[in-house]
Amino acid sequence: MLRRLALTAVVTLAAVSVTAPAASASGQVPSALPTSGPLAAVQPALGPLPVPLPPLPSFLGGGNHGGQDEPAARTRLTVTVERSGVAGADGTFELTCGPTGGTHPERQGACDRLAEVGGTRAGQDLFRPAPEGTMCTMIYGGDASARIVGTWEGQRVDTTVTRGDGCEIARWNNLVPVLPDLR
Repeated sequence: MLRRLALTAVVTLAAVSVTAPAASASGQVPSALPTSGPLAAVQPALGPLPVPLPPLPSFLGGGNHGGQDEPAARTRLTVTVERSGVAGADGTFELTCGPTGGTHPERQGACDRLAEVGGTRAGQDLFRPAPEGTMCTMIYGGDASARIVGTWEGQRVDTTVTRGDGCEIARWNNLVPVLPDLR
């Protein structure tokens, strides 16, 4: 969350520096910037942001963006799917998000789905099985099973999803496209 906030601030400042140029050499404040009020005195001191932007501090996961020492992805999952009945869906696939990568057939869609639920109550329950004693419909969704192991948003993940009853089918469907769509 802190990294996203910092990235948003850096991107916003970069956009402002491009759309609102700094004061000219004559000291005149461009008309797009305030000419009166508390910010008017500060505007000439503000210059354009350095391009390229400096890397983020290491505690924000910035690392060195010159191609060396890339920051580790906060999401790195191994997804193993068996008996799905869909051509090309069975197998073991790697998925990394932030940056998106791996061998997963729908890696961008899968990362988008994981980011969509990240940090919410639904996100906390995304990989958890239904609590013991939960009433689930007795619908059988097939022999498909999947195991997801790794790290999601910095949290350890190790779960198995089947299609053995209504609760498991709902879990599976909630994880599409991390898991193949069997609907």
